Amino acid sequence: MEILWVLVALVMLGFVVLPFMRRRRGVIEQVPPGHPDAADPANYGFVRQEELDVRMPGPDQDLLDVLDLVQRTQDYHAAAQLLAGTETEGELRWQRVQAFAGAAALELQQRPGGIHETPGGQWLRVWRAEAPKDPGGAAVHAEFLAQQAWRTSTPGTDEFRIIMEEARDACGQAALLAPGDPIPYIVELAVARGLAYTQPEFEKLWLKILDRAPAHMGAHLAALHYWCEKWHGSRQLAMEFAQAAAARAPEGSLLAAMPLFAVFEHLPEVNLVSGFYQSEVVTKAIHGALFAVHAARPGDPMLAHVRHLLVFFLVRSERWAETMSQLIHVDGHVGALPWTLSEDPAAEFAVYRALAVAGYEANGGNPATLPN
Repeated sequence: MEILWVLVALVMLGFVVLPFMRRRRGVIEQVPPGHPDAADPANYGFVRQEELDVRMPGPDQDLLDVLDLVQRTQDYHAAAQLLAGTETEGELRWQRVQAFAGAAALELQQRPGGIHETPGGQWLRVWRAEAPKDPGGAAVHAEFLAQQAWRTSTPGTDEFRIIMEEARDACGQAALLAPGDPIPYIVELAVARGLAYTQPEFEKLWLKILDRAPAHMGAHLAALHYWCEKWHGSRQLAMEFAQAAAARAPEGSLLAAMPLFAVFEHLPEVNLVSGFYQSEVVTKAIHGALFAVHAARPGDPMLAHVRHLLVFFLVRSERWAETMSQLIHVDGHVGALPWTLSEDPAAEFAVYRALAVAGYEANGGNPATLPN
């Protein structure tokens, strides 16, 4: 999520009213509102752009309720209780740790503090001070430090290295408090990337995660960054890592979608070849992700992540009905790749959603034929 990709938008929407699109000679073109060919996402019951939730990829009402309470009262106890009751090895705990850390980091960014002002995120500091042996608080603190390094400093600088080394120490402390918990080691994956662990060092860390949670999708996505060309690997190493994960995916796992994430990591900044998204590599990765989605356990916390990325690729591939099938499951929440790489995730998502609706209707679709 920290890496910046340059997304090549097919068409950008207006600042106030979303222009609608139509398909002509294989190109998506803007058409004005009210035009006979105009496609309106509202006709499908989709959420208005300004009401899209950018905080999470999908619903987690318990987390939202606790975040609201913690930020309103600055009391950490509800967060500690929620994490204590969340399965240690599961994806949901990792997402909640990230959410709490991100909330504290955002508070600190908005209120850095001063002579007469308490800095934001004070509840996390109190949590660590009052409950130093709470593994949940230790994990959130480690993730908070890792996020702070990426948010506030530049890789390669002394400031970045100092914060990352502090994060690494915090990961070690969190791991001691919960030896079977994979999350401290998952947090360290971001540290490993930032501090440029050697490949043997990284693989040693990765084995600790596999011992604890071998099918953890969030961990695989975090590890994928390290193997990418932009960091410490290559396009080939990243794809090999993703394909190996997909090959050993247990039944019901979303790991079969990993190659699609590897393809996304290595998209060209500028693509002038119209058939790129119909190429064998992309098509195969899309099919793997679609298979993973269809076979996934209902309620899998990572399901929304895969669906959001599928929306991006299916629109680019002009597979409109399949895109609509994904949209009906994720519309309303946009806190996932690729939208979070944009300065305005809701607007970015709305672009692709409007394109999907326009393409769907240009090929005979309508609200009555919306796939389930």
